[in-house]
Amino acid sequence: MPEPGVAGQPDAVARVMLAASLVPPGRVASYGDMGALTGVGPRQVGAIMREHGASAPWWRVVGHDGVLVPLEKARPRWAEEGIVVRPDGRGCRMRAFRADLAELAAEYRFAAAERGWSVATD
Repeated sequence: MPEPGVAGQPDAVARVMLAASLVPPGRVASYGDMGALTGVGPRQVGAIMREHGASAPWWRVVGHDGVLVPLEKARPRWAEEGIVVRPDGRGCRMRAFRADLAELAAEYRFAAAERGWSVATD
């Protein structure tokens, strides 16, 4: 079970799961994108997604280069959402499918505020 956050704030798992849930269908965000949004390192985001990602749209969180290791599991979901696999078969083109990061950040701040979380702003 995740440890509670400091002074009533959410722990890293809660922050990453919220951010992942906000990536729109048909779009992806990288582990680094998620980390910058939630204050968690990209590797920790990967570990959190591996351990807890079943409760979020895990297929929308990819490596910085669009690579998704469990791609075969993600293919049906990507096809349903219109995410096209690159010709090398390893992931998607980030330029074509990356979520609008400013919009994602705004959605995250709003959702966090609704939960009573304080979120650092730029």
